[in-house]
Amino acid sequence: MNVDSINNGIVIDHITAGCGMKLYELLGLENADCSVAIIKNVTSRKMGKKDIIKIDADIPVNIDIIGFVDPGATVNIIKDGKLIEKREISLPLTLTDVIKCKNPRCITSVEQELKHVFRLTDENNKIYRCVYCETKANI
Repeated sequence: MNVDSINNGIVIDHITAGCGMKLYELLGLENADCSVAIIKNVTSRKMGKKDIIKIDADIPVNIDIIGFVDPGATVNIIKDGKLIEKREISLPLTLTDVIKCKNPRCITSVEQELKHVFRLTDENNKIYRCVYCETKANI
């Protein structure tokens, strides 16, 4: 399979196999006005298998979402066909409006304009809790 290289854009690499579509959806890439390639189950020496997302435009992507879905991923910035920056990703300490609280009694269920904010409470187990009601996030 051949997927063309990009001249200016972003490559999200080293995504755990099977997480590429979730990342695509949470980043809202279905609404992007550019070419986006999702390559699933690519053979990798380091990981065995991995997913890759190539975005053929220099658009803003939420690094916190990438860290939430797969903290082991890397983000490569491409300009004029050359790699100019490679960012290592980690778990974000807080997530704002990435996921929604599922607790029907949470204030965010009543106050429609209130942001959904989750705080990392257990880094080892990747557990986020709502800052308003302490409900564990469903990942």
